[in-house]
Amino acid sequence: MVHVADPLAKEGLDLLQGRCEIRATTGLAEPDLIGRLGDVDALIVRSETKVTAALLAAAPKLQVVGRAGVGVDNIDVPAATARGVYVVNAPFGNVNAAGEHAFTIALTLMRRVVEADQSVRRGEWTRSKFIGAEMRGKTLGLVGIGRVGTIVARHATAFGMRIVASDPFVTETAAKAIGVTLADLDTVLAQADVLSLHAPLTPQTRNLIDAKALAKMKPTAIVVNASRGEVLDLDAVAAALEAGALGGAAIDVYATEPLAADAKIRKAPRTILTPHIAGSTAEAQTNVAVDVVKQILDVLDGKPASDAVNAPRPPTAERGGVLWLVLAERLGSLAAQLLSGRPEAVELTYHGELLEMSPEPLRAAAVRGVLETFSEGRVNLVNALAVARERGLDVAERRESAAARYPALLDVRMGDTAVSGTLLDGEPRIVNIEGFSVDMPVEGHFLLTRHTDKPGMIGRVGTVLGQHDVNISSMQVGRESGPRTGALMIVATDEPVPTSATAQLVDVGRIRTARLGVGRSS
Repeated sequence: MVHVADPLAKEGLDLLQGRCEIRATTGLAEPDLIGRLGDVDALIVRSETKVTAALLAAAPKLQVVGRAGVGVDNIDVPAATARGVYVVNAPFGNVNAAGEHAFTIALTLMRRVVEADQSVRRGEWTRSKFIGAEMRGKTLGLVGIGRVGTIVARHATAFGMRIVASDPFVTETAAKAIGVTLADLDTVLAQADVLSLHAPLTPQTRNLIDAKALAKMKPTAIVVNASRGEVLDLDAVAAALEAGALGGAAIDVYATEPLAADAKIRKAPRTILTPHIAGSTAEAQTNVAVDVVKQILDVLDGKPASDAVNAPRPPTAERGGVLWLVLAERLGSLAAQLLSGRPEAVELTYHGELLEMSPEPLRAAAVRGVLETFSEGRVNLVNALAVARERGLDVAERRESAAARYPALLDVRMGDTAVSGTLLDGEPRIVNIEGFSVDMPVEGHFLLTRHTDKPGMIGRVGTVLGQHDVNISSMQVGRESGPRTGALMIVATDEPVPTSATAQLVDVGRIRTARLGVGRSS
């Protein structure tokens, strides 16, 4: 069941049709919505619905919350993460619309378009009252140059503006590539003729532009906010406008929405106020709906989400994509199943070309495989590392430049149990178990035996499995050092091997241990 709690573009709903049962509501208060979430696997919201911890607790089957937009301020992400619920958004779907809107309201303010329109509608024709200002030759100050800020910078370049920006996460090289000069915030404030805010909401950015910051700006400058309402102190802006210490303000987002009737900014001069519509274009509505629905369907199909805000981003397709995640999970699961007792620590080693990939998704996937073997609760890429910390499972990592026989190799070790895998011809394969070279698929059921390498052992295993109606799909044997020494037999089967069969195998002699393994679905 997918519950759509806010309006969603038809194109997104069409993608859901035929794949899921859909329930759509709009404008429900939290108590009313809570009563409808008991059977919900996925929840889609926009800005209106607040996804609180209480709401999440009322949805025991919930796997994913999708925000059809960029920010997730209306979703309790820590609470979702604690429950192993993916939170996905559409970070690219409406960035062009948001960038265009920020620049549009800045232009509208500088050219006094709204005032002129109202004058004409009153039957006036007083052109001299509406002398505006041009963008050309002015300095645009950007606070944040992420996706939307970059689009605003491109528009500004086309208008012949000089651009300075403050962003602690952007390099000089990246800024230069889009024609931006990096500077500290005070410099940006002092130089900007147009200050456009594109910062995410964090404890550090809340009320970032307050009365003290506004006092550092030119009295003719204008401030534009189409990012997060809490970044800008609107009362301070209203006071600066009233005092003539600020040239104007163009605002699309507010700390409290709808904007309060007694908000001081409503009566302040030289303002453009729009009701959070920066992303409200037909194209953007389609883009964000389609983007978030595709991710929701992936999660419901057992695949990792491409733009989850609380889970590591999966490797790109050219680096093997989700196949490496599948392999990492299976290696973790197999190592845990072969371990005697509960795990206390897991060590991952990345070899060769694997060093070029981010370790975060591989780490989470391997730990998920380990924990699923022992846990009855939900464990996925969202909460695997948190669950590991709660259970005292230490996770260590090593990096080796050489990968021996393979361009890339992942090792998972737990105690005296170690397994390794790689991608061969685009397929995840297990290539080493406890020091024995093998070549095994990651799917299916496995029987692993340790025995003395003597004639008749393969026949004995085959006979016992046949007596239990278990079909063998493949079999491999690896020896420690030569004939009549210790050996490992890996038998892949089409059906689960019953424990009664493993007990019988040990009873026949020469087989010291017989353990079961099973490949898991994502």
